[in-house]
Amino acid sequence: MYTFLHMRHNLKYFDKMRCLRKRSAVSFLGVLVICLLFMNLYIEDGYVLEGDKQLIRETATHQLNPERYVHTFKDLSNFSGAINISYRYLAGTPLPRKRYLTIGLSSVKRKKGNYLLETIKSIFEQSSYEELKEIAVVVQLADFDSAWCEGMVQDISQKFAHHIIAGRLIVIHVPEEYYPVLDGLKRNYNDPEDRVKFRSKQNVDYAFLLNFCANLSDYYVMLEDDVRCSKNFLTTVKKVITSREGSYWVTLEFSKLGYIGKLYHSHDLPRLAHFLLMFYQEMPCDWLLIHFRGLLAQKEVIRFKPSLFQHMGYYSSYKGAENKLKDDDFEEESFDIPDNPPANLHTNMNVFENYEASKAYSSIDEYFWGKAPSTGDFYGIVFEKPIKITKIKVVTGTEDRQNDILHHGALEVGEKIVGSKKGRQCTTYLRLGEFKNGNFEMTDVEHKVLFNINCMRILVTKSQKEWLIIRSISIWTSQTSNQ
Repeated sequence: MYTFLHMRHNLKYFDKMRCLRKRSAVSFLGVLVICLLFMNLYIEDGYVLEGDKQLIRETATHQLNPERYVHTFKDLSNFSGAINISYRYLAGTPLPRKRYLTIGLSSVKRKKGNYLLETIKSIFEQSSYEELKEIAVVVQLADFDSAWCEGMVQDISQKFAHHIIAGRLIVIHVPEEYYPVLDGLKRNYNDPEDRVKFRSKQNVDYAFLLNFCANLSDYYVMLEDDVRCSKNFLTTVKKVITSREGSYWVTLEFSKLGYIGKLYHSHDLPRLAHFLLMFYQEMPCDWLLIHFRGLLAQKEVIRFKPSLFQHMGYYSSYKGAENKLKDDDFEEESFDIPDNPPANLHTNMNVFENYEASKAYSSIDEYFWGKAPSTGDFYGIVFEKPIKITKIKVVTGTEDRQNDILHHGALEVGEKIVGSKKGRQCTTYLRLGEFKNGNFEMTDVEHKVLFNINCMRILVTKSQKEWLIIRSISIWTSQTSNQ
């Protein structure tokens, strides 16, 4: 009934992982590693939500033992090979072709509630026919209770048979013999022994899942087994990835909760799998992920809003404890995502620190911040190609700094571009309207503007003593002109 992938397992790997000897000559290098960790985990106050800052402060104190693991940090970039594990296919077969996105879920038996079927259902129901062609869903049943696994496979096979036949749903299992010892582990943070065992096994579960998915697609997103998806989430993910072209990133986040909605390049999965295995007993997976991101030189959290995935479970997989966490940034109908076509951004305002112009045009949760602007100051956008705009939305100020809005300003669009690449600008502008309470929004722009738009600018029409935050600039287009 089952198909087996014949691979030799190497139990010595785990023995070495847990029995590394202390090195006597690594004191200097150990200090260097810890310094790098703190530098990479440091994020300026203005960049993250208060909850994120608290999490980072907590994680910074959860140090990985430098003497024991310093050589693994040094060699992390070399861990690109797969871990030798024999996976059991419980449903589905190897993918015939590579996809755009793999969605990975790991599930265990819960004492209360089971949300796995609802999660799988949400993934497929919230995806269009065209989107389904580009995704693969891999479910890992990670419980050692074979009766539970068999029951879940039967339920999944009955409810999602057509997705299994279509080659977009695979259910796998890793036998217990491949797991490292899970008893008698270090009790970091005074966690009870069963809690340490639970979170350590979860790290290994995720490592095995990541290892399996490494070559299935271009990108990979991790979900938990009690999640609801927003409509057409794949289209949104693709837009965000396209908007980040040319910039370096390790992790893009589409939810602020746990290990939900964390997106990776598939080529990074082997390194992440090795990393989780090396430190599986040190700390929970979401803390390890912060270290991993920092070690690969992504200092800032890159989180997209609105969130595309929502936690829906009421009971945790750990002892059935209540877990009613919700992501208040989640929007079920988040498919109306702006296009924000490629453009050059510039301003003559005095920019505060590194809150530069590009951060207002980004698809993630960051913003432009300038010191008190004067009459005639502007924020300019020069599009790489002439465009037809259907809708514009600009938001200034934040919840924390509600007075740092544009108190008096206008939005204009321009044509007849002149100048060199670095100094391009429009010679003619049409004013579309004024800002009200710091915001500007207009629909049906294509009916009000008869020319192809080359530029857009936010113009300060009266000096103000308050600083100015441009939180987001969103532009929707109908077509791009080739003229």
